[in-house]
Amino acid sequence: MVDLPIAAGVDAPTASLNPLLDLADVRSALRDARAAVDDALRRTGPAVAAEVSLRSAVASAALEGHGYELEAVRAGAVADPVVQGALRVAREAGAMSGLWAKVPRQVLARVHVLAGRDVVDDGALGRPVAPDVVPRLSGLLSLMAELSTVPTLLVAAVVHGELLALRPFAGPSGVVARAAARLTLIAGGLDPHGLVAPEVGHLARQPEYVGAANAFATGTPDGLRSWIRHYATAVELAAAELRTLA
Repeated sequence: MVDLPIAAGVDAPTASLNPLLDLADVRSALRDARAAVDDALRRTGPAVAAEVSLRSAVASAALEGHGYELEAVRAGAVADPVVQGALRVAREAGAMSGLWAKVPRQVLARVHVLAGRDVVDDGALGRPVAPDVVPRLSGLLSLMAELSTVPTLLVAAVVHGELLALRPFAGPSGVVARAAARLTLIAGGLDPHGLVAPEVGHLARQPEYVGAANAFATGTPDGLRSWIRHYATAVELAAAELRTLA
């Protein structure tokens, strides 16, 4: 088993993520997803960024159990605080991505402040739910140092899965986890302009998303493999949607 801060029950990573690349089909899944993103980005200009941001937020809120029609959100007809929080996070993703690899703990706290406003008490915003999650959260965020040596998609998948399992913040923790993964894709250079919305892919395969996330939390090789393959598929679906927008 690869040691991960949550899956293996330790306080910090004790090995590189590189061994995950040796799990069956993981390299090929990541390679195909990367190729799909590169192809979509070649065909797309920054003019679609606002639309991608909107779709990212609507899908992330829906995965949190707050689903609304895209056009209703676009028209400003949805006041749901989880949706509004997801929109705030998506709008600031570009600005936060520049700091994500440098000060991830502060950026993650900011993500929670944006996502959790009007959902959790003000005193809980940006603060972990309990002291005992802090060491594991620190271990997870140290994975940002691997962005230069490990495929960005793999780091994003692990960040996403770990945050879903740990749930370090009160309220819409899934919105925070998905935002952190998207920030990783941007900061790692896979999607430098934030034009890919994996949340759309996760929503399109929501039962698989939930099942694979639960499998990841077991920490077994099969569970990790299942989640990484799902994540790669979600990114491919997001790239396909980007091509249609272009």
